[in-house]
Amino acid sequence: MSAASRLPDTIGVGPPRTATTWLDVVLRGRVGLPSGIKETDFFSFNYDLGIEWYRSHFRDCDPGLPVVEFSPVYFEWPEVPERIATHIPRCQILVTLRDPVDRIYSHYQLLRREGWVGAISFEQALANHERWADRAGNLLSNSRYAQHLGRWLKVFGQQRTLVMIHDDLEARPQDYLDRVCAFIGIPSIDLARSRYANERVNRMTRAPRSPRLAKSARQLRAALERRRMPAVRTMLKPLFDYCAGGGEPFAPMLPATEVALRERLRPEIEALEELIERDLSAWKTVRTQRVSGGVQSPGNATD
Repeated sequence: MSAASRLPDTIGVGPPRTATTWLDVVLRGRVGLPSGIKETDFFSFNYDLGIEWYRSHFRDCDPGLPVVEFSPVYFEWPEVPERIATHIPRCQILVTLRDPVDRIYSHYQLLRREGWVGAISFEQALANHERWADRAGNLLSNSRYAQHLGRWLKVFGQQRTLVMIHDDLEARPQDYLDRVCAFIGIPSIDLARSRYANERVNRMTRAPRSPRLAKSARQLRAALERRRMPAVRTMLKPLFDYCAGGGEPFAPMLPATEVALRERLRPEIEALEELIERDLSAWKTVRTQRVSGGVQSPGNATD
C-alpha cells in the first residue's frame, strides 16, 4: 500500500486520561502517527469532513512502519466502532483503562483546563454531568467500561482488541509497553533509554486563569485542526498553554466523594472483571484504605 493511501493499522480509543498521550510520545518515530497533531477525532467530531481529510494526516508516514492513532474520545461514542470498521475493516483496537474514580477526577481537570466547564468544584461538575449522564463526553459515562468495551469487542472481536490496565503501567512499565509494541507489530522499545521512562506526561495541576480564555483557545485550536493547519497550531502552542494554566491549584477529591463514586461504579467494575477475566479489587477500595494497607494509590498515574 502506498504512503498516500495509508490509514491506521491500530487505533487507541481511550477513554480520556488513560495514558494515551504517554503512549503517543513514546511511540513517535517507531510507528506512523498523525503529522502535527495527536488526535484527529475524525470518527467522532470530524466525521463530516470525509475520509480523505482523515487520510491526509498520515500521508507523511513511513511506508515501512505500522500506522497508529490515539483518539480517546472514541471509546464511548456509539457510532465510532462501526464507522472504523466500515473504513478500516482490519483495524486493531487498543483500549487503555484506568481506575475509574481517578480517571473521572483527572477528566474533570482536563475539562476545567480547556474551558469545557467553568470555575466549579469537582462535586459541582459531577452534579451538572448527572443531568446528561448518557451522552458522549460525560464524566460518568466515560467510566462505564464494561458497557463500552462490550461494543468494541462485538465489532472487532477478542483477537483484534487489546485491553491494557493502567495499574500495570505503574507497576511494570516496560512489560506494559512490550505488550503494546507486540500488539502493534513493532520491536520492543527500551524504556531505560527513553526520557519518558519515569516522566509523567500531560500532567494537570492548575486550573486556567480564565475559563473564558481557555474556551476561546480550545475553539481556535479545533478550528485550526479542522482546516489542517498544523504549522499555525504549533506556532500558537505557547499561547494555548498560557490560556490553559496559571490559575489556582486543583483541590483534592473529597473523601466522601471518592467513597460515593466507588460504590456507584462497583457494578460496572465487577462486570468488567468478568469481561476481561481479571481481579480489579483495588478499584473498589477507597484510596485511604489502599495506602494504609501498603498499596500505592494510582492517583499519581501517567496521564
